[in-house]
Amino acid sequence: MPKAINRKLATAIAISLGLTLSACGGMPSNKSLNSTKQPVVERTNYTLDVRTSGGGLSVPEQQRLAGWFEAMDLRYGDRVSIDDPSMSGATRSAIADLAARHGILVSEGAPVTPGYVTPGTARVVLTRSTAHVPGCPDWSAKSDMNYNNATSPGYGCAVNGNLAAMVANPEDLIRGQKGTGETVVATSNKAIGSYRDQKPTGEGGLKQVSSEE
Repeated sequence: MPKAINRKLATAIAISLGLTLSACGGMPSNKSLNSTKQPVVERTNYTLDVRTSGGGLSVPEQQRLAGWFEAMDLRYGDRVSIDDPSMSGATRSAIADLAARHGILVSEGAPVTPGYVTPGTARVVLTRSTAHVPGCPDWSAKSDMNYNNATSPGYGCAVNGNLAAMVANPEDLIRGQKGTGETVVATSNKAIGSYRDQKPTGEGGLKQVSSEE
C-alpha cells in the first residue's frame, strides 16, 4: 500500500478517535437518581444603628426605624435581632413593637457584624436568607451517547430551582420548622365531624321539573 494512502488512513483514524473521545467527554456521568444540583442558602446581614436613651427610642428614631423596615420590605423568613450594649428593656420593647407590625418577632442573640456599637446606640440586625441552585440550567452534555446510563447534568434543576424560588423561608431548606408541642386534634376533629354530619345533597330526592311552559 502506498505511503500516501497509509498517511491518509492514519489521519482519518486519529480524527475519528478524537471525535469519539470528545463525545465521550460530554456524556452524563451521574449514575444515581440523586440530583447534583442542590439549593444553596445564603445569609446576608443588614444593620441600622439607632440612638437610644433611658426611655428607649425617641419618636424620630422610631420613625426612622419604621421607615427602614418598610424600605427593606420586612417579611416572613427575616430574622430581626438587637445588639445593644446597655441591654435596655425599653429599647428592645420599642424595636419589638415596630417589628411586630410586620409579623416578625425579635430573636434572641445577634450575629457578629463589622465594627462596634458606640455607647448610646443600639444596632438592629436584619438577617435575610436567599436560596438558589448554582449551575442551572446545565446543558454541558452535548453527546447523544450515554454508555453510563446516567442522568443528565441538568437533572434536578427544574424541581430544585422552583423549590428554592417558592419556599417562603429559605432556612427551611436547611432545617425544618420545629413543632410547638400543641395538639391540633380538637381542631381537626371539628372539621371532620362537620363533614360527616352534613346531609347528602340528594337526600330530598329529585325536583320535579316540567317541560311545559
